[in-house]
Amino acid sequence: MKFLNQPHTTIDDAWILAQRGPKNSVDPTRPYAFLDERERALDGRIVDVATLFLTNRECPFRCLMCDLWKNTTDVSVAPGAIPGQIEWALERLPSADHIKLYNSGNFFDTNAIPPADYPAIAGLVENYDTTVVECHPKLVGKRCFEFRELLPANLHIAMGLETANTAVLEALNKRMTLDDFEQAVSALRSHGMEVRTFILLRPPFLTEEEGVFWAKRSIDFAFDVGVECCAVIPTRAGNGAMDILAKHDEFEPPIIRSLETVHEYGIRKQSGRVFVDLWDAQKLYGHEIDVDLRIDRLSRMNLSQSVEPPIRTSDETGRV
Repeated sequence: MKFLNQPHTTIDDAWILAQRGPKNSVDPTRPYAFLDERERALDGRIVDVATLFLTNRECPFRCLMCDLWKNTTDVSVAPGAIPGQIEWALERLPSADHIKLYNSGNFFDTNAIPPADYPAIAGLVENYDTTVVECHPKLVGKRCFEFRELLPANLHIAMGLETANTAVLEALNKRMTLDDFEQAVSALRSHGMEVRTFILLRPPFLTEEEGVFWAKRSIDFAFDVGVECCAVIPTRAGNGAMDILAKHDEFEPPIIRSLETVHEYGIRKQSGRVFVDLWDAQKLYGHEIDVDLRIDRLSRMNLSQSVEPPIRTSDETGRV
């Protein structure tokens, strides 16, 4: 694999932080977003999911591509704040079968989610069939297993693999190796938890073709080590660092055909669920031919986990 260009500077925490703009104003007593969505569950049913984006302290891992820091606090939230956020959001959401508690980082980072709040959180989610929380592989450990014991139902852990390309993974400042990821999956599975992972489509330093190739290989790797569900995320700019890389021709967002190709590949493997992230897809792909039809197709495939015939367009530029 050859980078488009070698990174023009040392990519580390200090450089990434220096490229940032201001954070958004957030209320530590409220989740910064919440929504209800539909998703294909592990058993094949289409279920309702309550998805909460909790407000808490920023993640200590400064990954190159991450923009989740924009909606975080600079200091730890007070004990009781996280259960309060969850309760407030659930009072405003319709009933659901499953719940996702995403916190812009790591649920088991004690500076983000106070462990003293675990029992209260467990009580709030006890009636859901599945609870999903997110965590960096390096923070999978005792606290994770203890929280699992508090829940009467299933706990799934979402972890960012990002890419199986070791050179790019290191450049992302992820501070983990593929071995770290595999060991974390093994530990979670041994404690009765399923794992879903996030995979980047065309992270920086890759061409379009390399981006597709490595997204496929990342899906292969994830399923090979025991992941149950892969969520493919088209890499975006907008966090400062990625915008600088774009100016230096070291990053460009993937085209929608690449997203379609990787989604089709993952579903056809029949190794587990494969979703594509369609958050802001209209904004990202608004310039593409027949974008609405193509996004609708990807959305249906997320639910059906079967490949539909492609949308035939009149585009002659190779973006079909």
